[in-house]
Amino acid sequence: MNSATPTLAQALAQAQTLGLARIDAQLLLLHTLARPDAGRAWLLAHDTDAMDEAAHCQFIALCQRRLAGEPVAYLTGRKEFYGLPLQVDARVLDPRPDTETLVDWALEVVTPLTSPRLLDLGTGSGAIALALQSQRTDAQVLAVDASADALAVAQANARRLGLQVQFQPANWLAGVEGVFDAIVSNPPYIASADPHLAALTHEPLQALASGTDGLDDIRTIVAQAPNHLRPGGWLLLEHGYDQAPAVQALLSSQGFVQVQSRNDLAGIARCSGGLWPSGRATL
Repeated sequence: MNSATPTLAQALAQAQTLGLARIDAQLLLLHTLARPDAGRAWLLAHDTDAMDEAAHCQFIALCQRRLAGEPVAYLTGRKEFYGLPLQVDARVLDPRPDTETLVDWALEVVTPLTSPRLLDLGTGSGAIALALQSQRTDAQVLAVDASADALAVAQANARRLGLQVQFQPANWLAGVEGVFDAIVSNPPYIASADPHLAALTHEPLQALASGTDGLDDIRTIVAQAPNHLRPGGWLLLEHGYDQAPAVQALLSSQGFVQVQSRNDLAGIARCSGGLWPSGRATL
């Protein structure tokens, strides 16, 4: 075997020797081979296939970029979220599986409603809004973001998936008109001095950090939301692993009721929300 043309199995072993996680190496290899949908079973069935030298060099270069901290989704240009194949790049956050918890909760609170109106604040790649629209084709879904770059990515995903989400440039709820049955958001929530930010340098900082305690944007959203919620409407927010008590307190002090949190895949309280009561004037 020519050392310049390893088998697929040898290439994967080389990536793991470099320190790459096996799943990352598999995704990058499938991308290199232009078979992103083939799956790991395909790799096993073809583990003795030889790679040509150019493909092998491309694969190792991608592995080295991954080891330097670039998300796999940016390297491949794609990420699956709630069963939807999204195109993503460095203009938007890499959608996390834990955010599917927020989508599940939003779908739950609008289950009894016909043609619910839903608002996704800070949509990024469009992941949340597109997941909601895909599950509730009767819903009117509006997605906003302050970043024109992010909206371009989200709109391209909507067109490619054939989902009729509406988009609007806005800084949270400023300039948004109308009232909604549910407002959902995965806003920036990392404290500006958090050491974890150092590992996220490939992702847009403005979509990650939010003031000294990480709650500046959540405070803004909680204050603005009542003017845009129907009585009985819900505000649902993703937040940091240790922020549930603080976010619940913000919601309660604003006048929300049935304030509660939901756990992510790891059992961590990752989302908090509350219902805007009927008969209460907006604050």
